[in-house]
Amino acid sequence: MSKPDSVRQSINLTGQFAAVDEILTGRENLIMIARLRHLKNSRRVADDLLNRFGLTEAADRRVSTYSGGMCRRLDIAMSLIGKPQLIFLDEPTAGLDPEARIEVWKVVKELANGGTTVFLTTQYLEEAEQLANQIAILHEGKIIATGTLVELKKLFPPAKVEYVEKQPTLDEIFLAIISKKEEK
Repeated sequence: MSKPDSVRQSINLTGQFAAVDEILTGRENLIMIARLRHLKNSRRVADDLLNRFGLTEAADRRVSTYSGGMCRRLDIAMSLIGKPQLIFLDEPTAGLDPEARIEVWKVVKELANGGTTVFLTTQYLEEAEQLANQIAILHEGKIIATGTLVELKKLFPPAKVEYVEKQPTLDEIFLAIISKKEEK
């Protein structure tokens, strides 16, 4: 490794559990990381990320008052400071409600569409289906299959066509109920 400092600057990690300081406000957490990364205009960097992640209204509240989804979005925002080319997200939606999970999915898609390489670990197979271009399936600590979703589906016999009445999932019911409340 000939330039370890530049490699470290191009990589970031968001762990399974939010690494935010709950005593500080959301804005203070972001400013602190921007300063640690030696960025100029740390307040502007923080304000841009607060806006991007829908946290502007809560920016000056202590993080201890944030919901799980808000903490997760702040944690991901913190890992984007310095515009890393590669980001590792470990179980980014673990423990989130369906609405917060969808918000995190949007952020991950935006990152990938913006040119950031995202390595995502998840136990939620639906999440991998929604977000991954390439999938590696691990079992007992070893990769047992890799490929795109289409390639992995080809490993199995063709789907059997059956006609079944599809009932809404609890996630779909929850999202329908909250969207009706927001319309009022």
